[in-house]
Amino acid sequence: MSVIVDFSLFPLDKGESLSPYVARSLRIIRESGLPHDFRAMGTSIEGEWDEVLEVVRRCVEAMRADCNRVVLTLKADIRRGPGGRLQRKVESVHEKLRS
Repeated sequence: MSVIVDFSLFPLDKGESLSPYVARSLRIIRESGLPHDFRAMGTSIEGEWDEVLEVVRRCVEAMRADCNRVVLTLKADIRRGPGGRLQRKVESVHEKLRS
């Protein structure tokens, strides 16, 4: 079962500039080898349910290592069928815009 998870994770107790903490999570995501899309307000990851949630769990644990309070928002699109939807969903919208 393929899933696309869109999530945002950040500490509440580290001031205004949070990019070092976001970079820590992005490193974990990249090392996972799963397809992902990093944006200004969140990251999408695609894969099997258990492997994607494991990556999110690792990101949370890395953040909790030196942060007293973190916020995690997560939404998931769970669907039977092949992967590759992360890119295809965006391409489908762009196709409609060209029509």
